[in-house]
Amino acid sequence: MAKRVAIIGAGVSGLAAIRCCLEEGLEPTCFERSNDIGGLWRFSEHAEEGRASIYRSVFTNSSKEMMCFPDFPYPDDYPNYMHHSKLQEYLRAFAHTKSLLGHIRFETLVTSVKKCPGFLVTGQWTVVTEKDGKQESTVFDAVMICSGHHVYPNLPTDSFPGLEQLQGNYLHSRDYKGPESFKGKRVLVIGLGNSGSDIAVELSRLAAQVIISTRSGSWVMSRVWDDGYPWDMVYVTRFASFLRNILPSFVSDWLYVKKMNMWFKHENYGLVPLNRPLRKEPVFNDELPSRILCGTVSIKPGVKKFTETSAVFEDGTVFEAIDSVIFATGYGYAYPFLDDSIIKSRNNEVTLYKGIFPPQLEKPTLAVIGLVQSLGAAIPTADLQARWAAKVFANSCTLPTVNEMMDDIDEKMGKKLKWFGQSHTLQTDYITYMDELGSFIGAKPNIPWLFLTDPLLALEVFFGPCSPYQFRLMGPGKWEGARNAVLTQWDRTLRPTRTRAVGQAQQPHRFYNLLKMLSFPLLLLAVWLTFYSP
Repeated sequence: MAKRVAIIGAGVSGLAAIRCCLEEGLEPTCFERSNDIGGLWRFSEHAEEGRASIYRSVFTNSSKEMMCFPDFPYPDDYPNYMHHSKLQEYLRAFAHTKSLLGHIRFETLVTSVKKCPGFLVTGQWTVVTEKDGKQESTVFDAVMICSGHHVYPNLPTDSFPGLEQLQGNYLHSRDYKGPESFKGKRVLVIGLGNSGSDIAVELSRLAAQVIISTRSGSWVMSRVWDDGYPWDMVYVTRFASFLRNILPSFVSDWLYVKKMNMWFKHENYGLVPLNRPLRKEPVFNDELPSRILCGTVSIKPGVKKFTETSAVFEDGTVFEAIDSVIFATGYGYAYPFLDDSIIKSRNNEVTLYKGIFPPQLEKPTLAVIGLVQSLGAAIPTADLQARWAAKVFANSCTLPTVNEMMDDIDEKMGKKLKWFGQSHTLQTDYITYMDELGSFIGAKPNIPWLFLTDPLLALEVFFGPCSPYQFRLMGPGKWEGARNAVLTQWDRTLRPTRTRAVGQAQQPHRFYNLLKMLSFPLLLLAVWLTFYSP
């Protein structure tokens, strides 16, 4: 009989998990507490308990060619950056086309996931669910947790002395839906992430004054990158990743800071991060610098304390007559249905091999999908994670020993601290991580082989965008349309913007960008040869 797999959550990760289980001949059952798919991207007018929540104006920060399921491109006429409603349409189309809906039990809450008594032998789990007030207990051969990490808000009220006496109101960004109720108000937004900057910019059109308070600052990027192309189509490439990994760290750091400062000088706007070379995820906002220039948004350091009517910042300045405080302070991840020690098996820290498998489990029958964060899109990442996990459940892939997995976790933690600094998220380099997962299942593109057998495709794979289609070019799960999808990705990118055709569509010149990126290292080499050669 096919192994039964419980999947918790029917968002992006859950849909990927269902499809990958079906590909491996497993029998998936997905439990979704709401009445629809989409997870984070399913908008509702009010925040719902146990569900991610977004505001009405949310758009994607990844472009459509970089955030699709690797065998399911977006329609040609879809915009490059999508409103949440467009992405939800796409997810519904994917679920319908891949026949996933029949495997989902809606309005069903998972209340408990526990090892069966014979777990050491069977690796099975007892999953308790609740629907319409009735509980049901079912045994599954494996479990995939796909409930995301934007559910439980981090509201650090204890870190802000005097907040309890503030006469104005405060809320977490999770409860923010739109700017209407803030018209004419004086608003303090605490936190400079994507949500904080989005909300501040949106409020600045109606509110009397908006202040963003940030302790550490952040690089701010526009979705519109070199020559007007989507940022990730020109930034997330194998060649750029190759350079970042082989160049001396001081050169790589210099290039990174220079690139981040090309749009505007962050020092002049009070935004520059405390540790500039760290690769923490930047903020994506096309309007924030303009709002600061117009005076409708101001940047301040961390809040030292609150009084009844004001906030006192760490530099001694004061924001008076506050009406509202919005905490854009992120989320914590928690799985209330699961024993904490399974995920946090060491020093109360999340300890997962490749961000997916608890290494201390006696049997590799539990996987967390979608917890890892990188400067890459969630959909292809979750898809590749689920492909590997499904193969492990189906016994067509095996995991290393516990010691080998723990050693790998320690090594990755050291690199994470070096590249991203201290954070509670599982951050990683996108292309390196995707290639690691791809190599486990035989789906990593073989670049040398492609240059020998298909040079045109190889050039696009190596110098062009590292799009999701690359991970369905070869190996198990190969998609026959992947090659064409890679070679036509720029056509789909440019089509929705060329609504008034004037001349031929212009695509990036690979080798021009190559020369631009190489110019500084070559200059350094020339200087070194000039002064240090015998």
